[in-house]
Amino acid sequence: MTRTTGWPAVIVVATGIFTVVTAEMLPVGLLTPIAAALAVSEGVAGQTLTITGVVAAVSAPLVVPALGRLDRRTALVALMGLLALANLLAAWSPTFAVMIVARVVVGIAMGGVWSVAAGLAVRLVQAGSVGRATATIFSGIAVASVLGVPAGTFLGAIAGWRAAFVVVATVSAAVALAMAVLLPRLPAERAAGLSGITALLRNPRVVTGLVVVALLVIGHFGAYTYVRPVLEARAIDAPLIGTLLLVYGVAGVAGNFVSGTAAARSVRRTVLVLAGLLVAAVLLLALAPSAPLAAVALVVWGLGYGGVSVTAQTWMTVAAPDARETASSLFAGVFNGAIALGAVGGGLVVDGFGPTAVLAWGAVLVLGAPAAMALGRPVR
Repeated sequence: MTRTTGWPAVIVVATGIFTVVTAEMLPVGLLTPIAAALAVSEGVAGQTLTITGVVAAVSAPLVVPALGRLDRRTALVALMGLLALANLLAAWSPTFAVMIVARVVVGIAMGGVWSVAAGLAVRLVQAGSVGRATATIFSGIAVASVLGVPAGTFLGAIAGWRAAFVVVATVSAAVALAMAVLLPRLPAERAAGLSGITALLRNPRVVTGLVVVALLVIGHFGAYTYVRPVLEARAIDAPLIGTLLLVYGVAGVAGNFVSGTAAARSVRRTVLVLAGLLVAAVLLLALAPSAPLAAVALVVWGLGYGGVSVTAQTWMTVAAPDARETASSLFAGVFNGAIALGAVGGGLVVDGFGPTAVLAWGAVLVLGAPAAMALGRPVR
C-alpha cells in the first residue's frame, strides 16, 4: 500500500460507517407508513430499530473473531454486500416477521462493519495523521445519526417507504464496490481477546464514560424514535415533518463539529452542555403548539445530539489511550445496545401513555448522565 492512497481509503471507510448507521435508523422517519403497511402499531414498528441495535451490540465483539484470518478488505466488502441484501429484503417485506428477519441481518452487518472499521485508521495513514483519520471514520456515525432519518423520511414521502430501503440497498452496494477499489489489502491482525475487555471494564473512567453514553443515547432514542408521531399529534403533515427533520439534521452536523472542538478542550464540560441541550429540546417540543416552535426545538435537539458520538469517542480515547481499539468496540456495543433500549422503552411509553409522554421519559434519562458523571470518574 502507498500512503498517498490512505485518505481516499479513510473516506470510503467513513462512508461505510455512515451507510450502516443510516440503514439502522431508517425506520425512525418511516414508522407510520411501515406500521400501516405491515398491520402493526407504531410502538411495535419501532422495535425494528430495537432488534437491529440488539443484534449489532451482540455481534460487534463476535463478528471479528468469526472472520478469522480473512483479509479485512474482503470482509468489509462482504459485509456491505450483506447490508445491501438485507435492505432489499426489508423493501420487499410482505409481513412484519420478514421485516424483523431483514433487520436482524442489518444488525449483523452493522456490528461487523463497525468492529472492523474501528481500528483501521492506523493501517491507512501515516502515524501523524492517525488521530484525524480516526475522527473522520467515526464522523460517519455522527453524520448518519443526524442525516439518516431526514433522508429516509424525504425518500418515503416522495416514493414510499419501500423505495427508501431500495435506495439504501443501492448505496450499500456502491460502497462495497468502492471499498474493493480503494482499500488496500488488509491482512488480519491478532484481535484483542476477552481479557482486554475485562481490563477496560476495571477502568473507572471507561465505565463512567460508558454509563454516560448509555444514558444520553437511551434518552435520545427513547424520544426521537417516536418523533414522527409526536409531530403528527401537533397536526404537522408528512412533507413538513420531513423538512423539520432535515433542519434537525443540519443542526446536528454543526453540533458534531462544534462539539469535537469543544471536547478537545473539556470533555466533561461538553457532556454537560449536550445534556442540557437535549433536555431543553425535548421539553420545548413537548410544549410546542406550532410548527415554528417545533422547528426551534429540533434545531436545539440536533445541536445537542449531533455532538454525542464525537464527544463520547473523545472520552474513550482519553480514558484508555493504550487500548483505543478495544475501547471503541465497547463504545460501539454500548451505543447500539442503548439505541435498542431507547427504542423499546419509548415504544412501551408511547403505546401506554401517548406521544408526548415519551418526551418526558427521554428527558429524565438524559438527566441521569450528569448525575452519573458526578458519582463516577470523569476524564480530565
